[in-house]
Amino acid sequence: MFFRNHRMFDFDIENYNYDLPAELIAQVPEEKRDHSRLMRVDRSGKDLEDRRFSDLPLLLRPGDLLVVNNTRVVPARLFGRKETGGRVELLVLPQADAGETSSRATRVCLFRSSKRPRPGSRLFFHGSVRARVEAVMGDGLVRVSFDADRPLDEVLEDIGRMPLPPYIKRDRHDRRSAMDRERYQTVFSGEKGAVAAPTAGLHFTRELAAGLERAGVGMAALTLHVGYGTFAPVREKDIRRHRLAPEFYRIPPETADAVARARAEGGRVVAVGTTVVRSLESAAGPDGNIHSSEGWTNLLVTPGYAFKAVDALITNFHLPRSSLLFLVAAFAGIDLVRKAYARAVRERYRFYSYGDAMLIL
Repeated sequence: MFFRNHRMFDFDIENYNYDLPAELIAQVPEEKRDHSRLMRVDRSGKDLEDRRFSDLPLLLRPGDLLVVNNTRVVPARLFGRKETGGRVELLVLPQADAGETSSRATRVCLFRSSKRPRPGSRLFFHGSVRARVEAVMGDGLVRVSFDADRPLDEVLEDIGRMPLPPYIKRDRHDRRSAMDRERYQTVFSGEKGAVAAPTAGLHFTRELAAGLERAGVGMAALTLHVGYGTFAPVREKDIRRHRLAPEFYRIPPETADAVARARAEGGRVVAVGTTVVRSLESAAGPDGNIHSSEGWTNLLVTPGYAFKAVDALITNFHLPRSSLLFLVAAFAGIDLVRKAYARAVRERYRFYSYGDAMLIL
């Protein structure tokens, strides 16, 4: 059943639940990025159209501005063993502690093992990389000090795996991990700091970007480093009570100028992904103007939110009961989202990070 019957602006978490056949959860991307399917969702006429992502230049107008997220995912997933011999997996979060040295670093990590971590436990990874659990922080988080012969960022680039979401199944020896290193990054990626990809951007190719430029569609970039908290489960019955962990964002002057110019000339600001929506809306003034800025945002968008900066949205199909789905429902209306997701299941669209996309106009 898709989104139980609801009232307008209903904030009950159960209204954001739906059933999805497991075989529709994409385990690998399309062979070519822009060969993904694209559902065009018209908010004014409430109609839906099945297209391909490569059709995007035909679906936008000259003068529109696409805003993309140029964050780069750090291959921050480490497999190792404990001193007792048991297996351990760490997701090294990108915020480093102050005072970190080149070969000794302390980071907060998500810890996964068959047994709970203990302070003082020693961990061993590939080569001479060692670590020690300094503190257990709760909710699966631990503080870990690393000891290596080179900076931790270099270690992660060398032996780390991409931090794929748990619904994409990979074991530590999966040969597809080499493919993930390329395909779980967008072609715009450059600013290291994310632990998950801004997945709406995964569908773009350099050739498609050039085609959009020829069609008169502009493109600008901002940075939001996607954190693990974006995907934390929502445990509140009233979705307005959910709290997102802060994520760092930066909007450079040239992007703020591009947004202002597009608006002045009658173009639409098209956010490529929910991360771009949250960045622009966090930086927008009451009049919708965007100023160059950087900071931290924990903006939670739910139905009833008054969008100030974004006119259209490209986004993937999201997990049920997730904050990402709340945002999409706020932008398109829960009835139309319900209709679109039902069609996506019926027409066998591919879901989640490596899946297909929607263009909501």
